[in-house]
Amino acid sequence: MELRHLRYFVAVAEEGSLTLAAEKRLHTAQPSLSRQIRDLEYEVGVQLMTRSVHGIELTAAGKALLDHARLALAQVDAAVEAARRAAQPARKTFAIGFQTGHEMNWLPRAMNVLRDELKDIHVTISSDYSPDLAEALVRGRLDVAFLRVEPAFDLCYEVVDHEPMIVLMPSDHRLTSREAIHPRELAGEIFIGGSNKATVLRAVTEDYLRRSGLDIKLDHGVDNLAMAMSLVASTRGLALMPAYAKNLLPWSVVSRPLEGEAPTIDLAVGYSKSNTSPILKLFVSRVDELIVRVSKKPGEPSDESEGNAEGRRGSE
Repeated sequence: MELRHLRYFVAVAEEGSLTLAAEKRLHTAQPSLSRQIRDLEYEVGVQLMTRSVHGIELTAAGKALLDHARLALAQVDAAVEAARRAAQPARKTFAIGFQTGHEMNWLPRAMNVLRDELKDIHVTISSDYSPDLAEALVRGRLDVAFLRVEPAFDLCYEVVDHEPMIVLMPSDHRLTSREAIHPRELAGEIFIGGSNKATVLRAVTEDYLRRSGLDIKLDHGVDNLAMAMSLVASTRGLALMPAYAKNLLPWSVVSRPLEGEAPTIDLAVGYSKSNTSPILKLFVSRVDELIVRVSKKPGEPSDESEGNAEGRRGSE
C-alpha cells in the first residue's frame, strides 16, 4: 500500500464522486483513479466503496478505513513539516490561525500575549474554517488556532469564550420589528444552518431545536458565515449563527437575539499535544490572561492601570 492510494481514497470519500475527485482534487484521469481505488481494495482485501444514484458511498469497511487514512496522511505531513522546521533551527516561527471573523477580537490580544517574544520570532497569521484549522494543527502547519472544539481531531483545547447564538434575517423581514425572536417563530421559515462539514455548529443548532420542541428540517447547510449571510439575503431565510456575526453583517442582513436562554457555541484555543514549540508552551500558559483581556469592557481599566492608580493613592 502506498500513500497515494490513501490520498486518492480520502479524496473520493470526501467528494462523493470519482469524477469530482479526479478533476478537482487530484488532477488525474478518472479511469486511472478508479484503478488506484481497485488496487487499494485488493490490498486491503475488502470492498471499500459502492456506486449509487447519489454517487460514491463508503461501505462499513470504507468508513472504518477513512479516519485512519486521514490520520496517517496527517502524521506524514506533520513529519515533513517538522523536518523542514528543524532544517532552520535559528529562525523561530509561530503560526496562528483564526476562524474567519474572529481576528478582530482575538488577534490584538494574542499578539499582546506574545509582546515580549515578538522581537525574536516570525509570526504568521491565517484565517480559515474551523475544521480546516483543526486539520492544519494536526498536520503541523499551525502552532495554535482559535476554533471550535472539533471532535474528529485529536487536539488539546482550552475554551476561551461561550458565544450565544443569534438569528440572522433579511433587513426587511417581518421579524425585524421584534426585539428578540422566540424559537417557535423559526417554524415555517426557510432555515439555514451548519453543513455536515460545520459539525459543531450543526450539532448545537439541532440540540437547541430539539430542546425547544421544534421539528425543523435544514433547507440549506453552510460551511461558513459568509455563505450563511449570502443565503439569508438571497433566499429570505433565517439562520442561527454565533454572535460574532454581528460585526460582519452587510446592509441586507440584520440580527436579533433569541428569547430566553440562548444556546451557546464554544470558541477554543486548540493545539497539537505533539507540538513541542517553547513559544506554544508560553502562549498556552498565558491563555487565562488572554481571556481576561477579552472579557474586559471598553473603558474598564487594565490590571496594570489599576495597579498604577493604587500606587499613586498609596503615595498620597
